[in-house]
Amino acid sequence: MNLLKAILANEVFPAIGCTEPVSCAYAAAVAAERLGAPVERVDVCVDIGTYKNGAAVVVPHTGGAKGNRIAVAVGAVLARSEGRLQLLRDVTPEVVAKARALVERGACTCEAAPGQTAFRVEARVAGGGRTAVCILSDGHANIERIECDGRPVYERPAGGSDDGLAYRRALGARTVADVLAEVEQVDDADRAFLLEGVAMNLAMAERGRGVPGAAAQLRRMREVGVLADDLFHRVKTHVAAAVDARMAGVPEPVMTSGGSGNQGVMATLVPHLVGGERGIEPDRVVRSIAVAHAINAYVKVYMGELSAICGCATGAGIAAAVAVVYQHAGIDAVRIAHAVNNVIGDLSGQICDGAKAGCATKTVSGVDAALRAAFMAIEGFGLSDDDGVLGATAEESIRNLGRVSLEGMLQVDPMVVSILAAKAARGGHA
Repeated sequence: MNLLKAILANEVFPAIGCTEPVSCAYAAAVAAERLGAPVERVDVCVDIGTYKNGAAVVVPHTGGAKGNRIAVAVGAVLARSEGRLQLLRDVTPEVVAKARALVERGACTCEAAPGQTAFRVEARVAGGGRTAVCILSDGHANIERIECDGRPVYERPAGGSDDGLAYRRALGARTVADVLAEVEQVDDADRAFLLEGVAMNLAMAERGRGVPGAAAQLRRMREVGVLADDLFHRVKTHVAAAVDARMAGVPEPVMTSGGSGNQGVMATLVPHLVGGERGIEPDRVVRSIAVAHAINAYVKVYMGELSAICGCATGAGIAAAVAVVYQHAGIDAVRIAHAVNNVIGDLSGQICDGAKAGCATKTVSGVDAALRAAFMAIEGFGLSDDDGVLGATAEESIRNLGRVSLEGMLQVDPMVVSILAAKAARGGHA
């Protein structure tokens, strides 16, 4: 197995809009295609992570509408799925008007399944006396089953997701240094794909310059002399701008990492910008971006695809820190462990309370922590395993972080979802 190619194929892809509500739209669109009639009702049931990540984020091309329900309705009305997680590029004002009508008359729902923690989206549509169902699992666009009028018309073959699971098993069986040694072997096709992601995410950062969010505030603080115009500031501003744009619903694609657009921004732009400013050889910078994607995937093996802990600041923060260490020190297991411990020791308690405008401020914290962690590690400093949940190795620390997330924070997601659902009941977006 080529580990890098497996990671890029399964976890790194372009997406327009926040990937969780877009996956809901995709499932609804697939079901609506099979229906063969205008959708009169659509009901979607999702895991709690998908619910919280779509509850308060703007859906592209909807005029600023937020939440899972409008995304579901748009997908059901659109009824075209060939764009997969870029399907929202085809949304027109007519589609949005029909989608809003579905929501307003109570014919569109999106609810969280209690206790469902693994990624899952089940969309049921009805119209013209017919019904259709699409179920996604093991990935934001990975179809498990399609039904029409109660009869299965597609079922993922038994073991059909084995390839996707195999690379995760391979990741979990390796050390971080071993993963780096495998994924640094970048061929021309990989290089072109990784650079495409950089260009895509830089373009989104440029679009974010016009959004009144975290990046604009960072620039203002620099103008009034509160912040210095240094490497840290410039990287944080670029990353925050891209996230500001995504969360505001700018209808352009970003290259994801681990299925997350914001994590993709972190994994690509931090090593790209640091490498450029520090004079790192360009091919090494590209390889460091491959490293970031791989380490983000590695962390998810232990933390889960959608976790109670902020995957962008913590997971992608670890990935970005390791990538910067790789740029400057190569595959140095000691410095890599220092970087991992420095990030986890700083940010391990930051929760994920869903995708929204505030994610940009969390990425600012994540970038700052990642850069401090990396440059401290390069200088030989790392928090020790005497500190809290930290381990003696990078692998042990990441495993411990996973335990905190999956075992120790079991009540965080249900509590967040209950708060979001209460807001929705008061006329919110979810």
